Amino acid sequence: MVRGVARKVRIEYPGAVYHLMNRGDRREAIFRNDADRELFLLTLGEACQKTDWQVHAYCLMGNHFHLVVETPRGNLVAGMRWFLGIYTGRFNRRHRLSGHLFGGRYKALVVDAESPGYLRTACEYVHLNPVRAKLLRPEEPLRAYRWSSYPAYLERPGRRPAWLRVDRLLGELGIPKDSAAGRQRLERLMEERRRQADPKSYARMRRGWCWGEEAFRKELLARVEERCGASHYGEELRESATEKAERLAREGLRKLGWTEAELAERPKGDGAKLELAVQLRRETTMPLKWIAERLRMGTGASLSNLLSERRRKGK
Repeated sequence: MVRGVARKVRIEYPGAVYHLMNRGDRREAIFRNDADRELFLLTLGEACQKTDWQVHAYCLMGNHFHLVVETPRGNLVAGMRWFLGIYTGRFNRRHRLSGHLFGGRYKALVVDAESPGYLRTACEYVHLNPVRAKLLRPEEPLRAYRWSSYPAYLERPGRRPAWLRVDRLLGELGIPKDSAAGRQRLERLMEERRRQADPKSYARMRRGWCWGEEAFRKELLARVEERCGASHYGEELRESATEKAERLAREGLRKLGWTEAELAERPKGDGAKLELAVQLRRETTMPLKWIAERLRMGTGASLSNLLSERRRKGK
């Protein structure tokens, strides 16, 4: 079975696009031979049939895989549970093994597919994996690596898997038609990307939890907060809590008619400041240190003393 440890929330909604990645347990192989790779793709196709997923890109490496998947029904978690569980069982039966195949939870980076460039970059990152892993000689074309969706993009439509969707990536690359000329243009563009690729340009995609515009990130954070409430303490919600607290602080200053400069000039124990601190304490999960620094009220300890004195006075 697949190991699953509930740590970070999975953001799910209809039409969400993800860059997914998972490695073998202890970084061991999840594909021992080409028959395993064929089995993985067969299982992926079955998962797409069950879930209505659309795959924009994939790449199978020795001990890990990459997928760019769109979920029209907002069912990432259920689909991945079935997909990884079924492939694990099939792999184990083929090799007369038992136990975990994948190491921990899969990574799911939410991609801003509505803003130009982000879906394209995610798919390029996946398709260029064999180059970064030095699995191709410099003189070999990118299409020579069989186990990615890139060669399928260069095939005629009827020869591709039914679950591989190519139109969105072609559109982002300015290729209006899935034709022989369009596919030739795609190959020229990708070979150019291969020569120009800078590993540093993908750093945020490897480390982050979403890939997109700032407005997109904020929208996702709002989804996380609405779904989980204050009880969830993953990285995403901590960031969401910070933004909520900042919004409340700005609204409070607007109601008071204060500028940031006026806030700084007022005494640390100002009554209006203290009321705003109480609101932030009540409505957010931010620590006293953050609230004290934001409202120019000294240290977290000094704010704690002010709040204690306020309680003693019955306010």
